[in-house]
Amino acid sequence: MGHVRHEQVLDELGAAIANGSLPPGTVLRSEDLQDRFGASRTVAREVVRVLETMQLTSSKRRVGVIVREPGEWNHYDPRLIRWQLDGPSRPTALATLNELRSAIEPCAARYAALRATPEERGRLGALGERLARTARARDLTTFLGFDIEFHDLLLTASRNPMFAQLSQVVAEVLTGRTGHGLMPPEPQPEAIALHLEVAAAVAGGDADRAERAMRDIVVQAREEIAALVD
Repeated sequence: MGHVRHEQVLDELGAAIANGSLPPGTVLRSEDLQDRFGASRTVAREVVRVLETMQLTSSKRRVGVIVREPGEWNHYDPRLIRWQLDGPSRPTALATLNELRSAIEPCAARYAALRATPEERGRLGALGERLARTARARDLTTFLGFDIEFHDLLLTASRNPMFAQLSQVVAEVLTGRTGHGLMPPEPQPEAIALHLEVAAAVAGGDADRAERAMRDIVVQAREEIAALVD
């Protein structure tokens, strides 16, 4: 129960900060948190500790816990991304995340084509085929799982540990898109063809082709989201 309560209070409070209903400069006192969420002092303290590691808040002696400016937050934290995608600023959050993906993923695909192991090349191809199969079956949940795995493998195979650590960020974007109905009922055939194209380019060690196909995937995702958000 304690853990559930902790997660629940963290989600409520974090979301309130992420969506601006608790603006920067707001002072949160432990007693207020206990009253507002019916949380124990221990839970309130744990939640505040997590928010501080995310750089959403900082503590000042004799003042309390203060909400920090958005520029100081850890924007790569998957929880913060989830709160933003669940909130009213979803279109902006999606646009920002898509810009990040546009900057990183085509480059990661290029390096994956140059550096992936034979086993990774084979797995990427198999995942591409599974994406095609689940898309035709309109099984969006299973499709999402394979899509996350595909992008995770590509980032890992780039052999750049900084790219690989963005895997959770990309997973949150893909999950948010599906969870908020920003995916067509059947993933678009062009998107599937492009994933297969990336896999084939990586398998063949063709860096230019892999980068180009991955850029097309991200551009298509951006256009799809823009059309649904407008």
